[in-house]
Amino acid sequence: QVRLVESGGGSVQAGESLRLSCAVSGSIFRGAAMAWYRQVPRQQREFVARVSAGGNSDYADSVKGRFTVSRDDARNTAYLQMNSLKPEDTGVYYCSLEAYDMWGQGTQVTVSS
Repeated sequence: QVRLVESGGGSVQAGESLRLSCAVSGSIFRGAAMAWYRQVPRQQREFVARVSAGGNSDYADSVKGRFTVSRDDARNTAYLQMNSLKPEDTGVYYCSLEAYDMWGQGTQVTVSS
């Protein structure tokens, strides 16, 4: 059974940084793109970043230049480095194996001004 487990969320001040991790059990990780989404109450989940199986990445315009997505296939783990955080980055962050519609449980990120 494949599981995705996020960690690394927390409460920070604007301008600070956090690094989220998404650990994936099972061998499915290496051939799959990993994505990060975020959601705030009463809004749809929105795309944040994606890293392909080959290491190519893309980002939502709102996070370009501030966030970096990466992966470590040896550890079956994806990362989201978030720098220069803003209050509007607040939300629950989810990692996803999009091709399989698999999601983690989410980790809360709160950025105060």
